[in-house]
Amino acid sequence: MARTSVLLVDDDCELGQMLTEYLSAEAFSVVTAIDGGSALKLVANESFDLVILDVMLPSMSGFDVLRRLRRTLSVPVIMLTARGEDNDRISGFELGADDYLSKPFNPKELLARMRAVLRRTSRDEKHSSHEIAVGALRLDAAGLDASVDGHALHLTGAEFRVLELLIRVPGRTRSRELLTERVLGRKLTPYDRSIDTHVSNLRRKLAERKCTGVEIRNIRGAGYVLTHSARQP
Repeated sequence: MARTSVLLVDDDCELGQMLTEYLSAEAFSVVTAIDGGSALKLVANESFDLVILDVMLPSMSGFDVLRRLRRTLSVPVIMLTARGEDNDRISGFELGADDYLSKPFNPKELLARMRAVLRRTSRDEKHSSHEIAVGALRLDAAGLDASVDGHALHLTGAEFRVLELLIRVPGRTRSRELLTERVLGRKLTPYDRSIDTHVSNLRRKLAERKCTGVEIRNIRGAGYVLTHSARQP
């Protein structure tokens, strides 16, 4: 049985060794890098199923590494942030992170997050090739592609999954609880604003593509809904 390949990028060598031993016992093949430059070289020459990326790295921040990764790759990325900084989490999501975990953390929680991200990735790859269209907005569930009037929307994995859940049932409200469970693979907690950040980024990208007539609305106390109105002449 093939082992799932993981790139762990963290300059804490003790943590890296501990996680390597722990994850290796859970059928993961772990490669480590202690800085961004080394990580980018590894990614250029090897294929990884998942990247675990610390924000605080020497010489090149985790955000810079993620930014460069997202120019060419859609590999799932879990960011490690210090002290649960909200700004770090928001910045990571805006750049294309799939999930985050605050230090210090229990390795069992990291393992659960990893498996949730990998399950979502696997499910996405098995989707039907049927195209979904609402107005000028089109989504190809099999190819994980979204476009407006033929112009590509460059979405992160989480943003794509949010859009797919909403576009499949236009006019129907999807709760934040459901979106969090289906997109992030975890239960919604009282102060978790991750889904709201993903929706905000998705709205911005739709606006940049001038996706006229399609709107993602916030229904107070209920969740989010994708609506469509015909273009005005």
